[in-house]
Amino acid sequence: MFSIIIAIIGIALLLGVAFLLSNDKKNINFKAVGIMIGLQLLVSWLLLSTKAGLNVIAAVSRAFEKLLSYGYEGIDFVVGGWIPDGGSPFFVNVLLPVVFTAALLSLLTHLRILPYIIKYLGGLLSKITGLPQVESFNAINSVFFGQSEAILAIKSQIDHLNKNRLFIVSTSAMASVSAALIASYMTMLPAKYVLVGVILNMFSGLIVASIITPVKASKEDREIVIDDMIHTKNVFDAIGTGAIDGGKVTLIVGAMLIGYLGLLALLNGIFNGIFGMDLTTMIGYVFSPIAYLMGVPSSEILTSGSIMGTKLLSNEFVAILQLQPLLDVLSTKASAVLSTFLVSFANFSSIGIIAGAVQAINGAKAKEVSSFGLKLLLVATMASILSATVVGLFA
Repeated sequence: MFSIIIAIIGIALLLGVAFLLSNDKKNINFKAVGIMIGLQLLVSWLLLSTKAGLNVIAAVSRAFEKLLSYGYEGIDFVVGGWIPDGGSPFFVNVLLPVVFTAALLSLLTHLRILPYIIKYLGGLLSKITGLPQVESFNAINSVFFGQSEAILAIKSQIDHLNKNRLFIVSTSAMASVSAALIASYMTMLPAKYVLVGVILNMFSGLIVASIITPVKASKEDREIVIDDMIHTKNVFDAIGTGAIDGGKVTLIVGAMLIGYLGLLALLNGIFNGIFGMDLTTMIGYVFSPIAYLMGVPSSEILTSGSIMGTKLLSNEFVAILQLQPLLDVLSTKASAVLSTFLVSFANFSSIGIIAGAVQAINGAKAKEVSSFGLKLLLVATMASILSATVVGLFA
C-alpha cells in the first residue's frame, strides 16, 4: 500500500513538473488529460487485474508466438544449419524475426488494412479527448510503425503544424515503439507488460506533451491522407520492401548492440579503476530517486535506476539485456515498472532519427525539431515514467 501511495505522489509530481514546463498554461486541455489518465487506469486495471483481461493478454501473447513460429520457418531455412543443437543466439531468435514482422506490416499497409484502422481509431480518440485529429492519428500510428515511418505518414500535414503541434507529433513518435519489434520484446520481457506498455505510451506521450505544449483543434486541419502511408507499388513490392526494411533494422540494432555493450563494458572498467565504482552503478544513483517515486521498493531502486539510465544513454535493447537476467530476482513491482519503462524509443539517438525523418519532408521544420531535441527527449522519458508508474499501481 505504501508503494502505491508513493507512486500516486510520483504521478502528481510528474504532472506538476509538466505544468511548470508548459509554454501556454492557460490553454492546457485539462479535460483531455483527465480522460486519457482515466483511460490508462482503466486499461491497466482491465488487462492486469481482471481474469478477462489476463485471458486477453494470454490470447494475444499466444497469437504473437504463433506468428513468430511462421517467421522462424524462413529463418530456419536460411540459417538453420549454422546453429548448433541447443543453441539460442540473440541475433537469430530476437532480431531476425523483425524481418518477417516488418514484411507483414508492410503488406497490411499496402492492402490499406492498417491505414484505415489507424485512421478511424485516431478519429475516435480525437472525439473522446477533443485533441486535434492529426495528433490523435499520429499517436495511434506510432503504436504500429517506427519513428521515421510514423512521421512520413503525416507528411501532408507537417508543413501546416506550428511548433507546439510538431512537438506533440515528435513526442508520440519517440515515446512509442514499432509493432515490428513488439514480438522481439516479448521474447525478452513479460508479454503482459510489453502489451500494456505499448497502449499506455500512446496516451502518455499525448498527456505530457499536450500539457507542456498545448494545442487546440482547428477547423483548418486537413483530412488525413491514407495514400501518405502507402509507399509500395504492389503486393510483392510491399513484401520485399518490408523485408528489406526489417533486415536493415536487424543489422542496425545488432551493430548498435555490439558497439554500445562493448563501450559500456570499457567505460565500466575505466570508471571502476578511477573511482572504484563502475559507470552503470553511478547512473543508478542518479536515477534512484525517480525509481523510488515510480513505486519501486527501496531495496531495488539502485538496480532499477541503473537500467533506466542505461536505456536513456544507449537504447532499449541494451537495457533489456541488462534487465533480463534479473527478472527472476527482482520483485514483481520492479519487474513491471522496468519492463514497461523500457518499451519506448526514448533515448538520445532518437532525436536524430526524428529530425532526419522531418528533414525529408521540410527542412525548416527539421530545424525546429533539432532546436527542441533535448526537451523532446525529456518529455518522451517523462511519458515512459508515467506509463511505468501507472502499471506499477496494478502489479
